Amino acid sequence: MKSYRICFIGAGNVATHLAVELKQLGHEITQVYSRTEEAAKILARRVNAPYINSICEITRTADIYFVALKDSVFEKVLEEVELENKLLVHCSGSLPMDILSKFSANYGVVYPLQTFSKSRAVNFWEIPIFVEGNSQSNEKLLFDLSKQLSGLVQVMESHKRKSLHIAAVFASNFANHCYALAAQYLESKNISFEVLRPLIKETAQKVQELHPKMAQTGPAIRYDENVINAHLEELNEMPKVRELYNSISKSIFELHQKKE
Repeated sequence: MKSYRICFIGAGNVATHLAVELKQLGHEITQVYSRTEEAAKILARRVNAPYINSICEITRTADIYFVALKDSVFEKVLEEVELENKLLVHCSGSLPMDILSKFSANYGVVYPLQTFSKSRAVNFWEIPIFVEGNSQSNEKLLFDLSKQLSGLVQVMESHKRKSLHIAAVFASNFANHCYALAAQYLESKNISFEVLRPLIKETAQKVQELHPKMAQTGPAIRYDENVINAHLEELNEMPKVRELYNSISKSIFELHQKKE
């Protein structure tokens, strides 16, 4: 197994999990950059690497540069560095690969499809990873590197990866937001969110075995107006949540009216 010297530009959730995993696999993390010094320091300590909070001090000795930054600051940060055509990799689901072309002649994507939090461990071997490279050799390098991380690696072009990211936002981010709204509502009624955990667990488990459309239950499928209107009236005190409840209920009903 070939090992690489890897620099991380970013020290957030994705960078943290990738850097720790790559370090455990025997790769050398040469440096960690974050605009926030404390974040850079914490990750650097975990992977036994030096850290910087000024991008101008970026090392030139790494083989691969992983960029794990917010999409909105991505280009601004990279415009300040000269990487001498080293392999530059971003981890975004929504950004096209070619956005890197102005910063290096060698570039690609390693996109792990998972929700990451620094404080929670994940089994990387079970995480789907989608790779892309601007040349056959770069794509093979990133594919082989990713195969060290996961048993579920495939090549995917930018436009398909963007579609996948949109679906992931619905399946994970939006679903979790609904959990947060449910918790907020229950807290206002002095009911513990803990009582919902078995329901959430079973809902997530069910779609491992059934198509999500087949797994759907609840009043919105048949548009039970008595139940829905009673819920909407109860939610008058939370108008934004009420609006969302109504919109999602209509969406569920409309989806289930369509014939496959």
